[in-house]
Amino acid sequence: MSGAVRRRFADGRWHFQHGPIDCILAADGDAAAVAASVESAWARFESVLAELVGELPLLRTDLSSPVGPAVAPRGPVARRMVGACRAHATDGRFVTAMAAVAGSVAEELIAHFDRPGIERAYVNNGGDIALHLAAGAAFEIGIVADPGAALAAACPAAHAPVPSGRFRIGAASGVRGIATSGWRGRSLSFGIADSATVLAISASTADAAATVIANAVDVDDPRIRRAPADSLRDDSDLGARLVTCDVPLLPAVLVDAALDAGLAAAEGECAAGRAIAVALSLQGRVRTAVARAAFDTLRASPCSGARAAPNRLPPPSSGRASWLDTRSDANALPA
Repeated sequence: MSGAVRRRFADGRWHFQHGPIDCILAADGDAAAVAASVESAWARFESVLAELVGELPLLRTDLSSPVGPAVAPRGPVARRMVGACRAHATDGRFVTAMAAVAGSVAEELIAHFDRPGIERAYVNNGGDIALHLAAGAAFEIGIVADPGAALAAACPAAHAPVPSGRFRIGAASGVRGIATSGWRGRSLSFGIADSATVLAISASTADAAATVIANAVDVDDPRIRRAPADSLRDDSDLGARLVTCDVPLLPAVLVDAALDAGLAAAEGECAAGRAIAVALSLQGRVRTAVARAAFDTLRASPCSGARAAPNRLPPPSSGRASWLDTRSDANALPA
C-alpha cells in the first residue's frame, strides 16, 4: 500500500488521503496557529492507517458476542472506536468497532486544532465530520436528505449535490460531531434509510449512533433487495449478514412504518445522551428527533429551503449526506 499523501487547495483547505481514509480539513484563525495545527494533524495522520490495520481482527469482532467484552485495542483511535460502539452492543445487537471508524479518525485529527488562535476547524472524513469551535464561532452545515436525487440535480460547475436544508452549529450547542449513514452511502446498511444524520458531542459518537439508527429504519417487503455483505465486499466485517442493495418505490404506509422504527431508535439515542439531534429521510419523507425541547443554540431546517451549494464546497464522498459550508458570510436558515 502506498503512503499517505496530501495537497492544499487554492482556497486553503487540505486533502489528506491514505488508502481508504480520505479527509478534507480546514481552519479559520491566526495563520501561524492554523499552519502549526495542519502540520501537527498531518504528522498524526501518517501513522493512523497502519495502527488500525495492526488491530483489525479486534476491530472486526462482534462486541455483543461472548468475546466482545474482552476487546481492548491499544491504539487511541481503535480504543475510541470500541468505546463509541460498545454501548450499542446490548440485547445481542450485532455491532463492531468499525461502525465508528470514520468518525474516530476525524476526531483524532481535530484534536490538533485545539489551540490558541484557532477560531473554528473541521475534519470531514468521507462525510463524517469532527468540529472545533471556539467560543462564539459557528459553522453552517448542508444536509442532503436523498443523496441520489441531490447528485442528479447537482450544479455541474459546483460538482456538489443540492442540499435539502441547512443547520447552523454554534459553539454553545455542544455539537462537535456529525455523521450520516444509510443504504445509499459508501458503508453497508441493514436498513433502508436514504440518510440518517446524527449531531452529537463527538464524531465517533455520531458515527456509531448514525449506523445503529440507519439500520433501524427498516420494513419487511419482498421487493427490497438484500445480499450477504461478504458477497459485495469480501473484507466486510458484517460477514454473511444481509445488507440492503436496492429499495424500490414503497407505499407511503411502509415508508412511514420504516421511519417510525428509525425514529424510535433515534429518540432512544437522544434519551441516552448519544445524540443531540437526528434527521431521517426515506423517499421524500422525513423524521427528526432532538435531545431536549429548548434547543435554542441549534436552528434547523432539515427538509425545506434548499439552495445550491457554493462553488467552493468540496463534493462529499458518494452517497454521504453532510458537508461543511466554510463561507464566512454563511447564515442559518430561519428556525
